[in-house]
Amino acid sequence: MLALATVTAIQAASISLAVKDTRKQTITGFGAASCDGAMKPFGTDTQPARLLYGAESKIGLNIMRMEISPSFTGDNWGDYDWNGSLPSARIVKQRGGIVFGTPWSPPGEYKTNGTAQGGNSDSQGKKRGKLREDCYDKFFPWLNTFLKWMKSKGVTVDAVSIQNEPDWWVDYSGCLYDPADLVKLVKNYAYMLDRETYSGVKLISGESLGFTQNYTDPLMNDPTCREQIDIVAGHLYGHAPLTYMKQSAVLAAKYGKEVWMTEHSVTDNIDHLPNWHEQLIFAEELNECMLAGCTGYIYWYMRAHWAFVGTGETKYNVGDMKNTKNKLLPRAYVMSHFSKHVTGSTRLVTSRDKTSGEGATHEYSAYIKGDSLIVMAIDTTKNGVDLKILLPYQVKSGTHLLSTGNEPEKLCQESPIAIDEPTKEVIVPMPARSLNTYIFMIDKGSTAIEERAVDTDDTKVYYDIHGRRLDTPKGLCIEKSADGSSRKVYLGR
Repeated sequence: MLALATVTAIQAASISLAVKDTRKQTITGFGAASCDGAMKPFGTDTQPARLLYGAESKIGLNIMRMEISPSFTGDNWGDYDWNGSLPSARIVKQRGGIVFGTPWSPPGEYKTNGTAQGGNSDSQGKKRGKLREDCYDKFFPWLNTFLKWMKSKGVTVDAVSIQNEPDWWVDYSGCLYDPADLVKLVKNYAYMLDRETYSGVKLISGESLGFTQNYTDPLMNDPTCREQIDIVAGHLYGHAPLTYMKQSAVLAAKYGKEVWMTEHSVTDNIDHLPNWHEQLIFAEELNECMLAGCTGYIYWYMRAHWAFVGTGETKYNVGDMKNTKNKLLPRAYVMSHFSKHVTGSTRLVTSRDKTSGEGATHEYSAYIKGDSLIVMAIDTTKNGVDLKILLPYQVKSGTHLLSTGNEPEKLCQESPIAIDEPTKEVIVPMPARSLNTYIFMIDKGSTAIEERAVDTDDTKVYYDIHGRRLDTPKGLCIEKSADGSSRKVYLGR
């Protein structure tokens, strides 16, 4: 039987969307950064983290990025130190979240220009700041000191990155690496990261400015580097998700690595609070990252007029929209469509998956999580449509979460989807200029859930005890079969 949502009146036009049970990546989560800048006064205000993180929050973020400053006390370049993000990190960890650290620069004494400053300034004589080769063996022990200090303060750091934007020469804190530099550093010295002492901490690749393959593929193509890198990461400046990021995710997925987008600030240079069209652009970026193979999406600042929590700067106010300090902004509720519902799910293929960076008036993605089927749909047009969804399993009930504007009453409106009896076909409204999350409850009485296509082969894969995939398994390993079962095995030396 065809189920019809009774939320709004039927629209004149209609679109069909088929959701297939071909499974892609599992989504680790969504987050933002607690770094100096818009977070001022840095370190003393934990309200943004309290508003944004955890199941009890309205937004449901679960990943926090922090800067690993050059030393505990900072250095002569900037007044920041490791204490700055600590209070927010504690909140995130207490709420079951993930905390990872990124260096903008290693200690200045390790670098060719003698300072944490990137080198792209007259004061440094335009001398490029790079990690000196005779200090490569100091880099991972330095990360260990950060992990030790954070652990002593009650925060177990889950992952550390090698470098923020190693391809971007800056006049603030920075460090340049060529792709070959990163391969040399990881291949010869990453074993020095003390994973055993620090709870199997994961290693993130250098986070290039535009998620370019020349910074990700060499690490994946080298067997030793591949064994050390757990998360392939990058940013989206200058390149949409379905271009370079999607290409960089190919080898990462092949070798069982996570793919994280670790920084982008959509419309960050605007002189006003984002309008609803700009919010839908942000929603499309989230959706396209998922379609590109992303497993973790981390926005830039938690608090900024173009982010999730207001700064109090009245110059950005627009009419009745206020940039009230430490109040949730509409963009946070847009993020919650994904962070509240897609985290922990596995993406499913649909008949209308967007596959390139070209524009689209409607976008979709779909997910399965436990007994729930989740469909995301974005309409950027001025005319609404009916969406006929063909699902892979019978469903018995549903909920529609709808956002159509920046006003509070238009964000995350919740209404039931009427389903009289279990069905695989549902018609739901997709209003004009809207972000929609349709959540369907699978009918457990259906056996179809056991008959699914899996986007993997039937071979077994092996991981070490820290969860890193092994190309050549040996010693004590975790063997995982295509059916999802796993067991510890010893395969000799």
